[in-house]
Amino acid sequence: MIYYHNPKCSKSREGLKIIEEYTHNFTIKLYLTEKITFTELVQIIDKLKIKPIDLVRKKEKIIKEKDLDLYSMSDKTVIETLLEYPILIERPILVSDTSAVIGRPPEIIKTIL
Repeated sequence: MIYYHNPKCSKSREGLKIIEEYTHNFTIKLYLTEKITFTELVQIIDKLKIKPIDLVRKKEKIIKEKDLDLYSMSDKTVIETLLEYPILIERPILVSDTSAVIGRPPEIIKTIL
């Protein structure tokens, strides 16, 4: 499993504690500093069974700063925008071989452990 983690986020830290209670068989990916590929992000979105726009943190100030009109973008462009500005990616995310979950609230992580 891969845990997409932002250590500055309280929900992400809570999610990490939950995972550590259940298993040590996972990798942490600090997605703000470690690059995510386009294919990797598409696979995460597919496993989450959501649209790319649903992975966007819509209250991030960078949306206004960069004047991003996310709702007029194609799915591909939303994904490219998430890769360019990874702070926009909803967090935390736990990904297994077959599924994924956004840990909001963190207890949801238990559903795939």
